[in-house]
Amino acid sequence: MTPVPIPGRDESVKQGRARFCESNLAVGASLPPGGLQLTERLGTLLHLTPKSRVLDVASGEGARSIFLAKRFGCHVVGLDYGSQNITQAAELAGADGLASSVRFDCSDAGHLPFPDASFDAVTCECAFCTFPNKSNTTREFERVLRTGGRVGLSDFTRGEVLPRELACLFAMIACVADAQPIASYVEYLRSANFDVEKVEFHDAALTELVRQIGTKLLRTKNLAALKKPALPGVDFTSTKQIAQGVLTAVQEGQLGYVILIGVKPSFRCRG
Repeated sequence: MTPVPIPGRDESVKQGRARFCESNLAVGASLPPGGLQLTERLGTLLHLTPKSRVLDVASGEGARSIFLAKRFGCHVVGLDYGSQNITQAAELAGADGLASSVRFDCSDAGHLPFPDASFDAVTCECAFCTFPNKSNTTREFERVLRTGGRVGLSDFTRGEVLPRELACLFAMIACVADAQPIASYVEYLRSANFDVEKVEFHDAALTELVRQIGTKLLRTKNLAALKKPALPGVDFTSTKQIAQGVLTAVQEGQLGYVILIGVKPSFRCRG
């Protein structure tokens, strides 16, 4: 099966998704779905220990990288494309006294700035589906892992065939715009010579995230009606439609959230 992205990557759509994310509508919600509880589950499935050297791809502002270091005692390198995220993450790690065990680099996931076999584990939460060249990124994950190392992805999934209205909806949401069927994620891992060790479903975490956003949306709309400070630039009607559309998609099995674990075997056949 050849993984095929769905439409929705022109510049105007990107800007629309960015405005949606920057609205802070999801502040207080568990982002990514499942929050740090799912991050902990990912670390457990990756068999992290104090001896583990971990690469956290798309580390954002650093909370997940820092959590992994605290929870499992491992050394973590967080990697993100945004320089502002890297600055904030480094400051957060320093404030927590973890500067010696957690560091952050600014780079592209498709061209990892690390030697071969540098890490025991690679994590990537709620970001893999946004990478434009997923095949190359997966090969980079394999390259920087030692033999026997594991990659852990947690990400949005979609059905094999989407109704037109759902495809349009997904194109409006940053992390869902290029969500893949589970079989496609599996194929990306296998094409990079990983053995797929586990596929674990977490649709309930996504449902809870949508519920949290819906609750905040209602609260914010009520504040706006009372002429109290609210979120600037939020189109309540369209945002509510997006949240309801995502919830319906989850309930109908068209959208979900999953953890996948791949292992780099000792013997690999190169094509």
